[in-house]
Amino acid sequence: MTALTAERTGPSPATAPAHRVLLAPVTVTPSKPLTPSHLKGLLWTDVMYRATRPLAHVTYRYSHTTYHPTEQTLGFWEFLDRTRGDTDYDDLSEEDIGDLYVAFRAAPRPSPRALRPYAEAAEHGWVHPAATRVLTLWSGHYARLGLHDPGLLRHQPPGLGLDAALDRLADLGMCLDQRAVGGPVHLDPTRHGLPLRRLVTPDGRPNYLACALRELLPLAADFDEIVLLYDGELDPDYQLLERVLTALGPRVRRVPVGRVPIDGHIRSARHGGWQGLHAGALLDAAAGHDPAAVRLGMRLYFIAVLGPGRQQSFRADLLAQCLRRAERLLETAEHGRPRPLAELLAPHRKDHTYVDPYRLTAGLFGKRRAAPALDLLATVFL
Repeated sequence: MTALTAERTGPSPATAPAHRVLLAPVTVTPSKPLTPSHLKGLLWTDVMYRATRPLAHVTYRYSHTTYHPTEQTLGFWEFLDRTRGDTDYDDLSEEDIGDLYVAFRAAPRPSPRALRPYAEAAEHGWVHPAATRVLTLWSGHYARLGLHDPGLLRHQPPGLGLDAALDRLADLGMCLDQRAVGGPVHLDPTRHGLPLRRLVTPDGRPNYLACALRELLPLAADFDEIVLLYDGELDPDYQLLERVLTALGPRVRRVPVGRVPIDGHIRSARHGGWQGLHAGALLDAAAGHDPAAVRLGMRLYFIAVLGPGRQQSFRADLLAQCLRRAERLLETAEHGRPRPLAELLAPHRKDHTYVDPYRLTAGLFGKRRAAPALDLLATVFL
C-alpha cells in the first residue's frame, strides 16, 4: 500500500456504482489517552466507513505522519527530550505520557530553532518513542473496539511537500505568500467571501490546516465525494478546506461531530481530566460483557445516544444500558439476509453517497423496531 493509497473497498465491479468516496477524519495527536470526545469521533467515522463500503468505493485516509510536523507535536517531542532525557517510554502508560503532555502545554513554548531538527527528522519518517508507545496502545484499543485500523503505526507521508502544496494553492489563486519579505504564508479565499488564514509562520512552521492541504490537495481530483469529519470547534478551518477542495472537482461534505462534555463542561485534553474515562478504562470496565456486545454497545452510546451535537454529558450508566441493549440485539438478530445489504443501508443517506452513522445507529433503538439483520450488525458494527 503506497503513501497515497489507503485501503479502498467497495462492491464488486459488476455492481459497483461510479462513486468514489474519500473519508478524511481529523486525527488525534498521539500524546494522551483517547477521551470520550476522541472515541465519539473514531466510532462515528468507523461506522460511516463500514456502512458506505457496500455502496461505493471508499478510501479511509488517516495519517499521523502527515500531522507530525505541527508545532503541537514537535514541541511535545522537544519538551520530552529536554526534560526526560533517555526515558524508556515502553514502561509508561498512556496516562503517564498524557500527564507529561499536560505539563508541556503548561510550559513556555519552545523556540523555532529548537523545533527545526525535529521537523527535519519527522519529514524523513522519524517518530518519537513516546508517540510510538501511545500509538501501540491505541492499536490495542482499536482491536478491542472493532475499529478499522487505517495505519496507526505505518509511515504514510502526504503526497506533496509544503512548497509544492503552496504552489498548488497559488495555481488556484488562493495563496498569499510573504516569505520573500520575511512574512508568513496565508490561505487566501477572500474572492469567495472567506477570511485570510495563516498557514505557515514567518519562521517556516506549518499549522494543522497546512498539513491537511499537503495531504488532500493531491488526492482530491480522484474522488467524487470527500467527507471531512472533524471537531465542530474547527469549523472555520474546515469551511476553508471545503472551499479549496471543491475547486479541484469533488463534492465536499463537512460532518462536524460535537465533543462530549464531562459533568456539563467541555474539557480540552491539554488539561487532563481523563482518569477513568478514557478508552482503555472504559473497555476494562466493560470486560464482563461479550466482546461483540461491547463493540455494538459502544457505538449505540457514542453515536445514537450522544448524537452529533455536544449537549449531553458522558454518563456511565447510559453506556452500561447500551451494552445491555447490545446483548439483547445480538440475541434477537435475524440470521441470513432477508434483504440485500445495500437495500438496508441506502435509506440512511440523503443527497450524499456516504451513510449517515447517526440515522443508521439510531434505527436500532425502539421497542417496536424489527429485529436487525445479523449480517448488517456484523458488517457495520462488529
